[in-house]
Amino acid sequence: MTARFSFAIHATDGRARTGTITMKRGEIRTPAFMPVGTAATVKAMKPGDVRASGADIILGNTYHLMLRPGAERVARLGGLHGFMGWDRPILTDSGGYQVMSLAELTKRSEDGVAFKSHLDGTRHLLSPERSIEIQRLLGSNIVMAFDELVPTTSTREVQASAMERSMRWAKRSRDAFDAGGQHAEDNAIFGIQQGALDEGFRKASADALIDIGFDGYAIGGLAVGEGQEAMFGCLDFAPGQLPVEKPRYLMGVGKPTDIVGAVERGVDMFDCVLPTRSGRTGQAFTRQGPINIRNARFAEDQGPLDPACGCPVCSTWSRAYLHHLVRAGEILGAMLMTEHNIWFYQQMMADLRAAISEGRLTAFADDFRARYAGGQ
Repeated sequence: MTARFSFAIHATDGRARTGTITMKRGEIRTPAFMPVGTAATVKAMKPGDVRASGADIILGNTYHLMLRPGAERVARLGGLHGFMGWDRPILTDSGGYQVMSLAELTKRSEDGVAFKSHLDGTRHLLSPERSIEIQRLLGSNIVMAFDELVPTTSTREVQASAMERSMRWAKRSRDAFDAGGQHAEDNAIFGIQQGALDEGFRKASADALIDIGFDGYAIGGLAVGEGQEAMFGCLDFAPGQLPVEKPRYLMGVGKPTDIVGAVERGVDMFDCVLPTRSGRTGQAFTRQGPINIRNARFAEDQGPLDPACGCPVCSTWSRAYLHHLVRAGEILGAMLMTEHNIWFYQQMMADLRAAISEGRLTAFADDFRARYAGGQ
């Protein structure tokens, strides 16, 4: 490993690990949850408040930022860190998922994906080379290779074809990353394992990525509707196909119990819009399970969202006040609910790291699941 990026594993408990990724912009404690800053903002949160929650790194979205305000504009304004006021590491996704899910009239070819913007209908081509260029312009610290995502319900032929194309695009992504000189700066590049739920496809993908060589490896193509049981079935073998000494990132996950189960299976990094999106719609995550603060039973509840939580929201405001804000459509309601949820996720990750370090992960995970399923 070079000074720009290193990963040290400090302790293991079963297949789970806790460690530290070290980059020039700061350390990332693993297992880590990355709040999603889709459009250069973690929605309803100021950067300082995101950091205060315990977040070491956030995620930015290549597809959305390339369309608005534009990667070249962000570069002219000093890069994503200065633009949004976040001075710690940023990971950017490759844009492939949003192209497949949001863009209109997509056409896939070996060159890349041609599509119409969902914002204004303008036409674009996102290729491995262009994806890496956009991430470079944004000033990303962890760059993701460009890949092709297909549903897990696709035929084996479609799954195999998409995985093989993703590996060809991974090589082009790596070549573009190196040609751009990013490897000499505060940057790293992760490859993305594909192959749906098939163990053989996943192994072939992992072997191809290892042959190319990446700083870390993501497990892609999960959390797209296959259900927790199927996802865990894949995670029973997929992380072990990747290098033990490199960080493993499960993309787009997820619910608290998804994360706990994935950590038990050897995953180090996560991202998901769930805590911020749920906060904006009135859902709070608590140790006794999620609650909908809109419900009438909270109208005169003077207790905190979560009695075991020490976040600024739980320390200051009652469920009754938050119920009022959300029901009234006040912006502060979305802000406070989101802040609590981000704190909940970061505390969960801190608890997981401590449990692994102390060799009590199984007991912690079983207790977490039992309390979370108990409801309120």
